[in-house]
Amino acid sequence: MYIWDKAIEQNMAAKSILDKKSLQFFEKYINNASPTGFESEGQKLWLDYMKPYCDEHIVDTYGSVAAIINPGQEYKVVIEAHADEIAWFVHYITPEGFIYLKRNGGSDHQIAPSKRVNIHTEKGYVKAVFGWPAIHTRTASTEAAPKLDNIFLDCGAITKAEVEKLGIHVGCVVTYEDEFMVLNNRYYVGRAMDNRAGGFMIAQVARMLHENKDKLPFSLYVVNSVQEEIGLRGAEMMSRTISPDVAIVTDVCHDTQTPMIKKIDEGDLHCGKGPVLSYGPAVQNNLLKHIIKQAEKNKIPFQRLAASRSTGTDTDAFAYSSSGVASALISLPLRYMHTTVEMVHKEDVEQVIKLIYNSVKSLKNKQDFRYLK
Repeated sequence: MYIWDKAIEQNMAAKSILDKKSLQFFEKYINNASPTGFESEGQKLWLDYMKPYCDEHIVDTYGSVAAIINPGQEYKVVIEAHADEIAWFVHYITPEGFIYLKRNGGSDHQIAPSKRVNIHTEKGYVKAVFGWPAIHTRTASTEAAPKLDNIFLDCGAITKAEVEKLGIHVGCVVTYEDEFMVLNNRYYVGRAMDNRAGGFMIAQVARMLHENKDKLPFSLYVVNSVQEEIGLRGAEMMSRTISPDVAIVTDVCHDTQTPMIKKIDEGDLHCGKGPVLSYGPAVQNNLLKHIIKQAEKNKIPFQRLAASRSTGTDTDAFAYSSSGVASALISLPLRYMHTTVEMVHKEDVEQVIKLIYNSVKSLKNKQDFRYLK
């Protein structure tokens, strides 16, 4: 029994585009660990869900997956998200059995103390916690803040040999164990909404195309890429493998309505007010205009964001691949990025799905997105 059957019923009563099977997949997919470089289990889950909705698929050397609809066409379109999540690597084990770490992606050291984690070993998960000195033992005027060189794991062992006997060694990956929940029937909450929410949304686009029997005059590659968190590497490899003509990427961006965020720096973006469309050099202007037209035509609310030099997402990898790929970014507003309580609004998830679906469905074979016409 999934923890949100009531939420499912309420969504379905409101004529949600998401069905019970899809929502159950979303929960399972978010709860699964897919740290950067070790995404295989999550990719298997995603591909198993996608198989009824695609004609064939490819998996590259490092684990990025493309589910292909209407393969073999000269014109190729990509919709893409990244699958990996931030994590840690075991870096040093003390003689007393404490474990120090290195980042795997952009892990936030400040949220670590008192968190529960899973250490991934060949024998399976080993449970551990981020320890931290009790408040009674600290002096306010001199107490240290959590930093990369003072946070540590305690797995209950009392010697290095005992840690190693559990199967833990330098290089083992570590993930948080926090799980999915629904908050006030408004927000989906969990670790790795960045960006497995994106993988979920593009899967729903494929499902809708299949169920609505939409015929596409091009090959559509639904791509779930690895290794975004360490430099867009999976998308870079996939862009070379596919050589697409168009790429519509989805990722997350910051909701800026919570305390301690400066709107002057980050923009004025809201969870619950729809997808965010980015402007920037990597975003191809005519493709962006096409997406905006579809949003307006289908009454999909959207927000705007200026991305400056780069978007910081897989959009950049596709845009500058080969001789250039017409690329655009549709983002999902998210609170508390790179924490274990990332939050996205239920309505935004549906609106992003609708916008990608309508933007893809309305593309024409050999559609021209050149800068000058």
